[in-house]
Amino acid sequence: MKTFLVFLLFFFFVKFDAQMLTSVYFEYDSYKLNKVSQKKLDSLAQLKSNLKFRIFGNCDISGSSEYNKKLSENRAHTVNNYLQKKIGNNIKLESVVGLGKEKQINDNSSEELRGKNRRVDIFIDHILDSGEIKSGKSFASFFSMKVSEMKVGDVFSLPDVNFVGGRHVWLPKGDKMLIHLANILKDNPNVVVELQGHICCDYDNFDGEDLDLKTFNLSFTRANAIKEFLIKQGIDSKRIEATGQGHLNPVVYPERKEEDFIKIGGLKLFCLKNNGKVSAAAKLPPKLYI
Repeated sequence: MKTFLVFLLFFFFVKFDAQMLTSVYFEYDSYKLNKVSQKKLDSLAQLKSNLKFRIFGNCDISGSSEYNKKLSENRAHTVNNYLQKKIGNNIKLESVVGLGKEKQINDNSSEELRGKNRRVDIFIDHILDSGEIKSGKSFASFFSMKVSEMKVGDVFSLPDVNFVGGRHVWLPKGDKMLIHLANILKDNPNVVVELQGHICCDYDNFDGEDLDLKTFNLSFTRANAIKEFLIKQGIDSKRIEATGQGHLNPVVYPERKEEDFIKIGGLKLFCLKNNGKVSAAAKLPPKLYI
């Protein structure tokens, strides 16, 4: 029986109740909501906290910049108009923007990837009082506990893995920790991990720009860089998954001090399966926690 663990690579972390993002997707050259998207928006409208929504429309690379700018605006306004009819007084629709095709989150090399760019992102923030700061949960180092002693649901971090600004290149200080991680994975061949990337600070986009690749998926490219490193160290690629979560879940929100911006490294580990026991998170799709 394999032991499934999830490492969540955090370049910045907070509670889910500070900020969240969800997206709805569109068919090619369309700004019509499908039933799945309507159901998702209906759920958002039922949230009870005092929230503000920012809405950003996007397109794939097909067509001219001018055409896609208009299409992305139509998509954003379609979502805004639908929500306007559903939300209560506790939710404020703060902004509606069409980004056109200027901020792709992948290389559009397949229809599946192009479909991920035909979307509207909805950024969800709590309405904070003046001067209020949200602090997230801190996690113990992964190296502070034996893998054999980890329980389903345990969460850990990996310290000292920080990145050059705007790039998927980590600073030299992270080498020791990553080699240590690779050795632990070699010694525990039944462990399967997920590297989930996050960034800080860029709240006008879901993700940051990777200055080397010229794509707006920096959190993914950073997580994927760690994955590729582990593969070169001899870890089977089937044991590692890399995902990007953008700027969601920072340690402190909003960031104000230099130390807030520095806390961008580490791995968050969540045990999904151990000795045949499976956590609820392994069975259920991701939920929006507000």
